[in-house]
Amino acid sequence: MPTRLTLLTPPQRRAWRSMQLLVFVLGALIVTALIAWPQVGLSALWNVLVPVAPALLVVAPGVWRNVCPLGTTALWSRHMGVSARRRLSTTTQGWCAFGGVVLLLVIVPLRHLVLNTNGPVTGVVLIGVGLASIAIGMSFEWKSGWCSGLCPVHPVEKLYGQRPAWTVPNAHCTECFRCTDVCPDSTPWMSPLVNPRTTGHRFAATLLVGGFPGYVWGWFQLADAAEITAQSVSRAYAWPFSGLLVSLTLYSVLQRTVRAQALEVLGRCFAAAAVSCYYWFRLPMLIGFGKFAGDGVLIDLKDITPAWTPIVLQCGSTLFFVWWLLLRTASRRAWTIRPAYAPMRSNPGN
Repeated sequence: MPTRLTLLTPPQRRAWRSMQLLVFVLGALIVTALIAWPQVGLSALWNVLVPVAPALLVVAPGVWRNVCPLGTTALWSRHMGVSARRRLSTTTQGWCAFGGVVLLLVIVPLRHLVLNTNGPVTGVVLIGVGLASIAIGMSFEWKSGWCSGLCPVHPVEKLYGQRPAWTVPNAHCTECFRCTDVCPDSTPWMSPLVNPRTTGHRFAATLLVGGFPGYVWGWFQLADAAEITAQSVSRAYAWPFSGLLVSLTLYSVLQRTVRAQALEVLGRCFAAAAVSCYYWFRLPMLIGFGKFAGDGVLIDLKDITPAWTPIVLQCGSTLFFVWWLLLRTASRRAWTIRPAYAPMRSNPGN
């Protein structure tokens, strides 16, 4: 894919800025609803926005990277020229990547404990995450600290977005400041395995690629807790982490038996397994066919649709993701087009 500077025309830039503003406003409205009208906010977040996100990351991760509301907050200080723009060393970037995976794995079980059912708490957590992204953006160069580092969604972007449908213009970076080694936005066929060989990067990649399919499966084996107790907390974490250990063990064995050239395909197999597992459980839940009555329902169609509806949705989504990530002929695309490199400058790092 082209790496030369591709400047957005004024109308294109206005269009992307309008989309960023629209998505940010929608996010702010959801947070407001979570606090003021909890049931509306919870349904909008968990039953509309979140179920769409994995498919978008599979098909068009560059679009999401351009309009993500947390990306907008993280990069606000840089666009306004008030960021300290400190550089992260490659080693520190690796540990940030690992930290993002750990945050993902720690936060998701909280949905069963409180985030799925308590709107005000969920709203406060989202506000806190937004403030954290602003603080990190004010400290470090461009996307290095948050969008390509500690953000708990970024590991999933790399796992699912390995074969994007399009390469879109980069709506944030007008020049490339080399803020991160192996830029996730402009590296063709980006995946968790395409990273510098540091301990942090290696741990993050192995844990995510190998463990995430089992983690997703385990998470769906539980209903939302009626109250927070020692037992409910242990169950909320035991199920997904047990699944993680099983799939991570399988991945570790396969990793040692396949040829080096096949590791990339193996990674895509596990990515397809994770996203297929998510929709295998989530799509029936949305229309009232879930394992636990009432959990994750957007609109209850159980009494007016055939009993075989779930298996059609499950098989259809699984076939699509297997085809998309493994079987179709795909060009080596990046998520976005890398802009021209900016002149090197001295900048204190850690």
